[in-house]
This record gives sequence, C-alpha cells and structure tokens, in this order.
Amino acid sequence: MATENKNLSQYDKTTLPNAKDFKIGIVVSEWNDKVTNGLFCGAKEALMDCGALEHNVIRWDVPGSFELVYGARKMIETIEDLDAVIVIGCVIKGETMHFDFVCTGVTHGIKDLNLIADIPVIFCVLTDNNMQQSIDRSGGAFGNKGTEAAVAALKMIELNNKY
Repeated sequence: MATENKNLSQYDKTTLPNAKDFKIGIVVSEWNDKVTNGLFCGAKEALMDCGALEHNVIRWDVPGSFELVYGARKMIETIEDLDAVIVIGCVIKGETMHFDFVCTGVTHGIKDLNLIADIPVIFCVLTDNNMQQSIDRSGGAFGNKGTEAAVAALKMIELNNKY
C-alpha cells in the first residue's frame, strides 16, 4: 500500500495561504464517528494552525457518508461567503456490495459538486478494508487524512481566488 510506514500529514504552513479571512465548512458523517471525529480534529487543527478563526470553521453533521453530498450542497446554498467545503466520512468494506455503492455514489456526488459549485469541495472519505486501516489514517500510524484535506482546501481556495 502506498502509505505504508509513511506519515503524509506533515506540511509546511509557510507554503500555504493564511486562512484568517477564509470561511470553511466541514460536513462530517456520524457513521464510524471514532474515525470521522479524528479526521475532523486533524482538519480543524491544521486550519487553525494556518490562521483560520474558530467562528469561520463551520461543522455540520450528517448521518452517513452517502449523505455528505446533500449536506455539502445544502451548506454551499445556505452559508454566505463560504470559501470551501470539506466532506469527511469513513466507509469500511463489509461482506456485501453496500461498500461499493456508497463509495461510488459519494465519489461521483462530490465530483459533481466540484463541477457545478463556485467553491472547491474537498473529498476526505476513507474507504478502507477494516477499522484499523481507518484508525491509522485518522490520527494514527499514517497521519491524518483530515489534515491533508485541510491543506488541500487552503491550496484550492488560493487557486480559486487567483483565477
């Protein structure tokens, strides 16, 4: 696996835009909340480290990963002056096709939002084979994908503001 024995969540904040004036929404799935709360903490800590103000980081919870698409769309429509949305979820493979359907639906839904929205929607949905893999990527042995999503959001806000 690509991330084996590597922590990919380290970043140099001097290379990122200051987030002081950014308003960022984070939509978090309640399913597998041990993982999704870890991802949220990683994202929020990175945003705050890069200058984001507490009141400009807005969290909405939705029941599961499939609902992230609707939650993100509703957030974009409802909150004024939003600069980006990060969607956080965790889908763990089971014995049925449910995993495939949820992962495909969420992936296509977030892709579609990126095509129609005026702001970036950052995909932070873990799709792992087991809970340990998800724990390792939500603040464990392989860092925190939430942190990486926050860094991606800052870079995409900068790109959006530039062009």
